[in-house]
Amino acid sequence: MVVVIVLCLMVVGTALYARRYTKSVADFLSANRCAGRYLLTVASGMAGLGAVTIVAMWEKFYQGGFGAMHWGMMLLPINLVLALSGWVIYRYRQTRAMTLSQFLEMRYSRRFRMFAGLLCFTSGALNYGIFPAVTGRFFIYFLDLPLYATTVPGLELELNWTLGLVMAINLSIALLITLNGGQIAVMVSDWVQGQLCNICFLLMLGVLLWLVPWPDIVSTLMTAPPGHSKLNPFDQGDLPDFSPMFFFMTLVLQVYTYRVWQGSQAYNVSARTPHEAKMATVLAEFRGIITFMLVGLAAITAWVVMHGDTQPEIAAATHATLNGMGDEQMAKQLTTTVVMKNLLPPGVLGLLAAVVIMAAVSTDSTYLHSWGSVFVQDVVMPLRQFQRKPQMTQDAHLKALKWSIAGVAAFAWLFSMIFSLKEYIFMYFQLTGAIFTGGAGAVLIGGLYWKRGNTWGAWGAMVVGSVLAVSGVVVNNILWPRLIPYLHERYPDTTWIQSLPEKFWLNGVEIGFAVSLIAIATYVIISLVTANPKVDYDKLLHRGRYAVTGKSIQSDYNPMVPRGAVSHWLRKLGVTEEFTFGDKMIFAFKYAFFIWQFVIAFIGITIAYTVFGQLHSDQAWATWWAIFLCVTGAVGIFATVWFIIGGVKDLLTLFAVLKTSERDLGDDGSVTE
Repeated sequence: MVVVIVLCLMVVGTALYARRYTKSVADFLSANRCAGRYLLTVASGMAGLGAVTIVAMWEKFYQGGFGAMHWGMMLLPINLVLALSGWVIYRYRQTRAMTLSQFLEMRYSRRFRMFAGLLCFTSGALNYGIFPAVTGRFFIYFLDLPLYATTVPGLELELNWTLGLVMAINLSIALLITLNGGQIAVMVSDWVQGQLCNICFLLMLGVLLWLVPWPDIVSTLMTAPPGHSKLNPFDQGDLPDFSPMFFFMTLVLQVYTYRVWQGSQAYNVSARTPHEAKMATVLAEFRGIITFMLVGLAAITAWVVMHGDTQPEIAAATHATLNGMGDEQMAKQLTTTVVMKNLLPPGVLGLLAAVVIMAAVSTDSTYLHSWGSVFVQDVVMPLRQFQRKPQMTQDAHLKALKWSIAGVAAFAWLFSMIFSLKEYIFMYFQLTGAIFTGGAGAVLIGGLYWKRGNTWGAWGAMVVGSVLAVSGVVVNNILWPRLIPYLHERYPDTTWIQSLPEKFWLNGVEIGFAVSLIAIATYVIISLVTANPKVDYDKLLHRGRYAVTGKSIQSDYNPMVPRGAVSHWLRKLGVTEEFTFGDKMIFAFKYAFFIWQFVIAFIGITIAYTVFGQLHSDQAWATWWAIFLCVTGAVGIFATVWFIIGGVKDLLTLFAVLKTSERDLGDDGSVTE
């Protein structure tokens, strides 16, 4: 408990210190666009982690084992191309928009911005609505908190007041950070939490492998039945949900929705320059190595404990807790959580609790800031302009943002109290996210890169995408779980009704994938058959005579200063004149790590198995995974130290720039005619 309190006080204290630099709407929304690459990559990574993400990843790795690691590497080429090319993020940062919907007004129309902003807010609020509950349940079963619940008469609705109290405490900490300093406080506290978490993860990795030695892990994983292997990724054909097809669809959706989801939208616009935004994306892969290893191994270790004979007392205690939940999906969700609670010694248990608290607070503060900002910036402000009301004063604007953020927190608390999740967390994320991203992917990509894309196409893609995705949410989580049991009971002698599955045929990822394909076709077809718009990309992207000089960039390092000619082959690899020698070294390191992870660990191993008949024994796969973890872990340790040094420098630069720079009070996200 002492560990948890000390680490939480460090995070909150840092955020309260940073609030002194918030002096304008631009500060509150985008840190006045002064963040460096290391600060951005660590803070945004921590913001995207979250307790709910840890639990969701535990679900995936518990189900797929090391096979999930192998098929996850399928995404690496896309990650490399997206990072090195500056796909979407470079041009988006050039627009200087504070939110995605502000860009949509600049590119399409004000009416469309309001519609897209409302859709984005609705999708985000529903998606975020389960975060507090997942986090709260983690701590209830992790800390053995007593349950106090009441049932609402006539509604068959059980209200868990222990859950309500835990959620209220967690959301209050996140609100304290967010309301006091906006994006500056959120980003700085996220960076501190990210660095602390990486150090804690390293310690926990060592303890976990000491408690459950590698030979015990391997011997138990070998007992998995054919078609459900936890070591051999090519022997998982009977694995439900997290099969290789899941990762293929995730790959396509990752390209389509890249930078579209607005859960951490402020990080997309907080960079000092477009080049810094691009470099933060390049560095992002190194940031998450230790997290990925700890989370994956924790879930795999939990499976070993539950299916082996090395820890029978812990397995029995875990089964007793899970059986007492009375909800099969919740039990799946919390299996690894309960195993870790029963397995880890007190000091390490405190570290894990502190990490999950920090992950929860970082994601909550970021999401509260994002969705509260989206509502004010992309719904309220355009509506006021449409009604020709005067522009809000800075104080009124900041007050509206804070009230909106508090409103999002209240909604999330209430939604988490009454909503019962009926599928895996990742599936719910994809499905609720598709309410907005299903159409917004086509709208953003088309708006940045295709001159023929027009407002009518944008309207069509957003409407079709949102309607289909909402239908999927309703069918998967409301209609199907209630309708099928009723039909089975009502028509016991009707064969085809009895053959209907308890779960809908398509999961959240499959529905989101289909919705995205239909939305792309809608955008392209409608844009081609309607009027061809006149788009001035120099004006939209602030190029040429519309260029904006970086007045706030006062450090010695200015990535926008040309560094000399770049050869043709280097340009093909993503290197431009903006690159310093250090930037080129980072790119070289990026490519070397890509060769290790994708060319050797994915392509090479796949060829060795399918063409040369190697790795057909579980013992061979176990040896390979040991090598993979050792090499990847060494890179992760190096990156942790590297990012601490770079992050401290970025943090000092941020405070120095904010302390002396002049604020543009008109820079509030409005689009003037």
